[in-house]
Amino acid sequence: MTRRTALISAAATTAVFALPSRSRAATAHEVMMLTKSPDDPALRNIFSPRLLVVESGDTVKFVPTEKTHNSASIRGMIPEGAETWKGKINQEIEVTLTLPGFYGYECTPHHAMGMVGLVVVKGDGMMTNLEAAKAAKLRGKGADVFAEIWAEVGGLDLQA
Repeated sequence: MTRRTALISAAATTAVFALPSRSRAATAHEVMMLTKSPDDPALRNIFSPRLLVVESGDTVKFVPTEKTHNSASIRGMIPEGAETWKGKINQEIEVTLTLPGFYGYECTPHHAMGMVGLVVVKGDGMMTNLEAAKAAKLRGKGADVFAEIWAEVGGLDLQA
């Protein structure tokens, strides 16, 4: 191969990699961990938003805006093969969700007080763990809040 051919080949390769990609860039989302809702002071120990719909590959950052909170996945409420998570109290945690499905999460010390939430990751196979997630054992007010969240999910258009 001549030097000229090598340079032309290298330039062509560089040009191909410089073309814009048609794939969607991952998005970062934030969920606030709050002791009191800024919109309704009667609501205590909440995630905001408590229901989030994202695309596969997106990242969710759980932000402890007030002390004594964390985010942890709930056993039985994430897709099979997905990684669980458990953040430390008072610390941010970022979770990248790659498998489509329903991901239930909680604040470990405040689950029974209703501090729970749900991330829905859109994509092929996302409905696979829906019934298992709905059937997961929850305690205290967490079960009541999830009943409200599941009603909200029922009103969404979740086409992949």
